[in-house]
Formats: sequence, C-alpha cells, structure tokens
Amino acid sequence: MTAPTEKDGENPPIDFHHPYTPYNVQLDFMRAAYDVLEKGGGQVGILESPTGTGKSLSLICAALTWLRNHKRSRYEATFSATAEGMKGEPDWMIETALRRKRDELMKTWEEREERLEKMRARERLMEERARAGKRQRVDGESSDHSRRKGREIDEEAEFLVDGWGDGGDGDGGGGGGDDFTSQLSKETRDLLEKVGLGASKKGVDEDDEVEDEIKIYYTSRTHSQLTQFISELRRPAFPPSLPHSLLASSPSRKEESSPATETVKQLPLSSRQKLCINPTVARLGSVSAINDRCTELQQSKSKTKCSFMPNADTLKQTHQFRDTVLATVPDIEDMYRIGKQLQTCPYYASRTAIPGAEVITLPYPLLLQKSAREALGIKLEGNVVIIDEAHNIMDAVANVYAAEIRLSELRRARQMLGVYVKRFGKKLKGENRVMVAQVAKVVESLTEWLDGALKAKGDQGIADTNTLLKSRGADQINLYKLIRYIQESKLAYKVESYVSHTEEQDQEPSHQKTTTPAKATSSSSPVLHTLVSFLTALTNLSSEGRIFYEKPKQTNPPDIKLSYLLLSPTHAFSSIASAARAVILAGGTMSPFEDYRAHLFPMLPQEKITTLSCGHVIPSSNLCVWTLASTRPVAAATGNNSTTPDAFEFSFQKRSDRAMVRQLGLAILNICSVVPDGVVVFFPSYGYLDEVVGVWQSAEPPVQNGGTTKPTIWERLEAKKVVFREAKGGAASSDDVLQSYTQAILSPGGPSEGDTAKSSASSAPREKTKTTQTGALLLSVVGGKMSEGINFSDRLGRCVVIVGLPYPNINSPDWKARIEYIESTALARSQQQQEQNEGAVNGDEASTIAKDQKPSATAIAAAKQAARDFYENACMRAVNQSIGRAIRHQGDYAAIVLVDRRFGTERIRGKLPGWIRGAWWREVRRGAAGVDGGFEWVF
Repeated sequence: MTAPTEKDGENPPIDFHHPYTPYNVQLDFMRAAYDVLEKGGGQVGILESPTGTGKSLSLICAALTWLRNHKRSRYEATFSATAEGMKGEPDWMIETALRRKRDELMKTWEEREERLEKMRARERLMEERARAGKRQRVDGESSDHSRRKGREIDEEAEFLVDGWGDGGDGDGGGGGGDDFTSQLSKETRDLLEKVGLGASKKGVDEDDEVEDEIKIYYTSRTHSQLTQFISELRRPAFPPSLPHSLLASSPSRKEESSPATETVKQLPLSSRQKLCINPTVARLGSVSAINDRCTELQQSKSKTKCSFMPNADTLKQTHQFRDTVLATVPDIEDMYRIGKQLQTCPYYASRTAIPGAEVITLPYPLLLQKSAREALGIKLEGNVVIIDEAHNIMDAVANVYAAEIRLSELRRARQMLGVYVKRFGKKLKGENRVMVAQVAKVVESLTEWLDGALKAKGDQGIADTNTLLKSRGADQINLYKLIRYIQESKLAYKVESYVSHTEEQDQEPSHQKTTTPAKATSSSSPVLHTLVSFLTALTNLSSEGRIFYEKPKQTNPPDIKLSYLLLSPTHAFSSIASAARAVILAGGTMSPFEDYRAHLFPMLPQEKITTLSCGHVIPSSNLCVWTLASTRPVAAATGNNSTTPDAFEFSFQKRSDRAMVRQLGLAILNICSVVPDGVVVFFPSYGYLDEVVGVWQSAEPPVQNGGTTKPTIWERLEAKKVVFREAKGGAASSDDVLQSYTQAILSPGGPSEGDTAKSSASSAPREKTKTTQTGALLLSVVGGKMSEGINFSDRLGRCVVIVGLPYPNINSPDWKARIEYIESTALARSQQQQEQNEGAVNGDEASTIAKDQKPSATAIAAAKQAARDFYENACMRAVNQSIGRAIRHQGDYAAIVLVDRRFGTERIRGKLPGWIRGAWWREVRRGAAGVDGGFEWVF
C-alpha cells in the first residue's frame, strides 16, 4: 500500500517537534513512518527520501514523537484499567487509588530525571576541565599485568585447554545457553546477576531497577553513519513521556515558564573491539581473538581476571556509567571515554542501560545476526526496528553470513595444530584429545579437496558440499559439536596464542625469553577463527547458500579459496520481521522496491507493507536529467530507445566499439565545455574504464596535408579540466584521489593539479592544445568507493554522467547460483499456491494431483521473469546510488546525463527514483553534438 499523507484529509496534523520548519516532503515522510509504527502488528515501511532532504532527522522526529505519544497513551490506559477494575467501589476509593498510582509514577519519573540531570552537570563540568587542560589521566594497565611482568610464563596455565564435556558444566567454560553469559563461569554469571548484568534481574536493588520499556533499534552500515545519526538526535527536543495532565498537576512543574522536555535516552552498542578498555586485550587486534581472550578472563579457572569487569565492589561505578550514558546521548567514543574514566568495562556495563534506553543504535552485524543479538541481550519482541541506508540490506545480510577460507590458511592451521599438539598432546584430557584430532581431520580434508581443485582446470566454480569433507572420515564428524567445542574451549585462541608466543620467543635474544606475558599479536593471522566461521557456514541449510571455489590471480605461490554465499536473506531476516512491532527500511535510493517485498517479506500480506518515494526539496529548475541515446540526432519517428547504427549501447557485446567510445569522449568533452567546476563520470567496471581511457589516449587520425596529428581526446579533456581516475584498491588511494579532485575545484592552481595520476599520452608531435582548465573531471566506477557515501555537493558535482547499465556478470558462478535459486523458489511458491487453490475448490484429492503435476509454461515463464527482474534491479540499485551523489541540499543544482539508449525505455525508467523521474527532461534526441546546448538553462 502507498503511504497516506496529511493532504488526504484523513489524518489530523501531528507536531513532530522538528527543530526547523519541515518541507512538505519531510512531513509526508514523517507521517508515513509514524503511521507504520502506530499500526504495529508486524507492519513494514519501505521509505525512500533523497539524500539532502533531512531523512535522518525526519526519522528521528517521527519515531521519537510516536514513542513519547505511545508511552503517554499506555500510562493513560493503565489509569483507565485501574478505574475499570474497581468498578462498583465508592468514588473516593477509586480516586484515592488513582491518585496513589499517579503519585508513584510521577515520583519515579522525577527521581530518574533528577539523577540524570546530575550526570549531565557532571559531564559538563568534566568537559570544562578538559578544555582547561585538566584532563584526568587514566592508567589503563591492569594491576594483574603489572604483577606478572618479569615473571616466567606458566605455559600450561596459559595455553592448555581446560577439561570439556558434552554437558558444559561451567567448569570448562561451557554452557551453551542463548544469553551473553553462557560462556562465562558459574561464579561470574552469579556475580553478574547480582550487579544486574546477567540474564536475571532478581538481584538488582529495587531502588535501581529500571522498567524495560519499548525501544527503537536503529541500525546503519558503518559507525561513522551511526555517529552522524547520534549528532542529529541531539538537535530536537521532545516533551516528556508522562501524560500532560500528570505534569500539569505536579507542584515542581507549575512554576516553569516553558514547556517541559525530556532528554532522549540513547545507548550505542558495539563489539568488544570498539569498547574494550583493557590494553592487554584490546591490542590483540582481531575481533575473534579479543572475544576469546575476554571471555577466557571470566573463566573460573583463570588465574588472571580483568580488573575492569563490573562486580559487586564496583556497583557504584556501574550505576554511574548507566546514568551517565542515559543522560548524555553519547556515541561510541563517548562510551569508551566514560568507561575509562570510571574504570569499568563499557561493553558489559552497557547492559545495565538497555532497560531504560529509548533508542539503541548499533551497526548492521549486531542486529542482523541472531547470535549477536542474543550475546548483547537484545530482544526485538514488541520493539521497533529502523534500518537506515537500507538499499544494501540484502547484501548486508549476505555479508553477515558470508565466510571464506584459503588453502594457504588451512596449511597454516595444520602447522599450528601440529606445533600445539607436539607441546601439549600428552597433557590433553581424553575428550580434548579426541576433539583436537577431529579439528585436524577437518582441516586435512578441506586441504585435500582444495589441493585437487588447484590442480584442476577452471579458475572458479561451485563446490559440492558433500565432497568437501569426504576424505579421512571427516564427513562422520558432528560439525555442530565440533564448532561448539572450539568456541567454548577457546581452542582457536589458545593455539594461535601459543604459536605466536613460540615465534616471538624464537626471535628474541636468549636473555629476554619467557619474561614477557604471552599474547596473540594483532599481526598473527586468526586462521582457526576463520575455520570456525567457515564450518559454521557449512551447517547452514544447503538450499539457502552455495560454496564456491576461486583461484585468486597473481598469488605466489598459487592459492585457492572456498567462499560461502547466502543466496536468500529471507530466512535470516525472518527472525527480525516476525518479532518486531514494526520494521522501517529507509534510504535515499531504495528504488526499485520489488526486491524487498519478494526476498525479505515474501509471506507478508500486501496491506502490511507501506511504500513511499518522496520528491526532492530542490525546485525543478535545479535539476536537469537527460538520456543520451545516440551519437547523432534521432528522428522523432525512430524513438530514442531503438537500435540504430549510431546508438549508444554499452552492453557487453557492443561496448568495445572504438568509434562509439570516441563519440562518448567527445560527448563528455562537450559537457566539460559547458558545465563549470566538477563533473563525475561513472563507468560499469574498472576494466572497462581502463579500456575507455586507452582508446581516448590513442592517437587520432593524422591531419590532412600536415605533419602533425590531432590532440587525443584525453589531451583535449585535460585542456578543459584536471582529470582524475578512481583507482581500484584500498580506501587510502581513493581518499587521495578525492582530496586532489576537491582541491583542484575549490583551490585551483594548487599543487594537486600537477600531481594527478593521469596516464601520459604518446610523445609523438601533436597539434598544440590551448589549455583553459576550469574545474575537474573524475572518472569513477559504479559500485566503487566514489559511488557510495561520498558527498559531491555543490561545486564538486555539477554534473553526474552514468555510462551504460552496470549489470553484474551473469556467467559468474555466484550469479548463476542466484538466478537458479530465484527461479526454483518462484516455481515452488507457484506450485504451492496452485495446490492450495485446487484443494480449496476440489478437496484434498485434487490438491494431491496438483502436487504431482509439472509446472505450467506460465509458471516457468513467471519464474524466469522474477529472476530477470532481480538481476536488473541489482543493476538499477547501483545506478540509483551513483546518481544520488549529486544533489545534497535544497540550494544545490546539477545535471544528470544517462548515456545509453536503454535508459529511454519505460521499463528502465520506471526503476529510477521518483525524484529523478519527476525531473525528467524530454528532449533526448539531439545527439552527442547537442549536449552543450541542453544545459543552457541550468548553468
């Protein structure tokens, strides 16, 4: 269903407490989000609001306004229920009971707000002291570590795995429970429960107990995006969650001249890697090593305890941490700082703040993975989930469950196990010896399979999961039990720590040996942790994922890897969609919407899904969108989407046409002649970008009756603008290119203009090119770093050019598997629907007959169309994300040029965002030579 707006007249206006005067598109967006949350019952909202329209602030205002209204209505409902329950009693008795209930509620609220206000005052005072240079020095080294320094390491105590059995009695660190304390010792679990950090809250003092209220779980892709969201969360002010009548009757509120407000109680959650304040653990580097070492320090047999772990002696600091966090709207860096100041672990102490929090922010992996939610104590039942930047949510789910392992890593793992068993093999207890041997068998079986695949022909393909563990009897091993053993015994951490320790000992002078505490350095490859992740992937349903093998290029010695790909996010996402009160998927470029319905909520009725595509806040005159379909003007009768000899079509079969590539260069040259400042061009792939640049740098045909040749297209582009290319590689190189590109536009004449990574042309004599550089040209790739998360606002992006449609390689093994899975799933659903229909009309016998029938031609055609739509939608999401780099705020303006005849088709155009379709410029038949005239009314 499409979201209703206030203009429909059906909905009364709502004060969303927006800190500014909202635009109409913001009001529509907030109303749609509010209605989804209000309906509840598993409602889903898929909401699109272009970048630059204040999407994050609109989400905040809609969600927090609804939450405070919902809380007030719940309080009022409890009063009504109390009065209804005393029906028939004297009026004075009912009034007395209601007054007592109101007074208790008001007292609790005021005491909490007073306590939080004290924490805010304390934080302000500390900030003032820090600005004055009086920052308190915090010594992070644990006293245990100081006492151990200089003492010889007891290798058995440090590295030998403890006794382990199926029961996981706590003595060996087992447990197997679902909550985050399941891997801790019984003593530690009991202690955590007393402090209010365990699964049970029975030991918490009643004065400090906080009611577990309805929450909003907000997630985004990166910590930087979450930090930006939290900074936006500090802008608006919302009224208290108590009923207005209750506040009006409070003596402490009667003398206030301004309406009361209540600070939003927000809690950021993250991994130990981000929050660990124990330096001896934090410096281990990898997430797996930090997790294993942290939980090991809580074991009952551990001689060394973490001094930062909350306990009964630090109850005051733990509660102070909770109140400070709920009072100050902190980000992850603030959480880390508060933990260090109070000398209490923010990772564990944050559990005490969960019940009282209204908004909990966390990155994708912590929300999307069920085991991570359980480890953090997150309960989605009855709560709200908001997923921002949700255009890549399906890829994010796949990435959370993805795993890979290389042959070189398996060989390293076998070597490490050999070193460990040589040292401790005779001291391992019976069950441990059996389990370690099973780990070795699994490693050897995978190694043998990959050795064979490495010698075979073919660089990539799909692996048969039934053959991966066929050798050495590894297919008889219970993988679930083996994975649990590795996790609970901390075998991976202990093996890698011991090997790292021995390697360091071999490198140190003899007089320094055994004087430094053992540690797994961050440089050591956590190969056994990688093995656990891959084995976990092997236990997933075979129908939902595939194992692929691939031989990476340019590796010495030759290597090969196995990768697990989750083909469908449906099952993984269903635990979220089925539990939450409501789910909102929001993003700047959510179009096309069909995939979210089909692959995230396939069983949800249509009336439970609300979609909205907002317009932009810019006036229509600030945006010019144009399809460039041909190198020459196209006759009206021909149509811009027809195939002509001069058509721009950058399909895989036609994109290598050198004449078309040269015409593309001339079109971009014309654009650069008219468009000031920055022009960003997106190509389908890095390989094709290299191919195009090669053509542009090649010599033009010689000039008649002359001894010189024309300047190349590349040289002519350089004469117009400073040219930059996005490099395929790490973020550092892309950041350098972006910085130089920015400087060339905003500070022309700087040193960056001469230092660009431009390929030099031939040194043959050429016609001299007059240089009149204005601005810069950036050649980028759809799906690269420049196409997502980069802000090309104002002068940095006056024109965005999309060259071709960046379809994925349909012949790659992973896309073949995806297409096959979608077709088979669509056929299965069609067959199931047919059986249900036949059974409803003609009874069970007809349903059984329908089950045995082959799929109809219509069903097969529909399944193939579903697969084609998914393939095309993946392409269009990438295009839409690149287009969204240009317009970033209300005063911005830009041109968007889509170079390919296929952009003129109704099917492709219908998958562009609404704000692009609404700004479509109809004059599309003037050809490459007419590009410059098309922008006169914009620039």
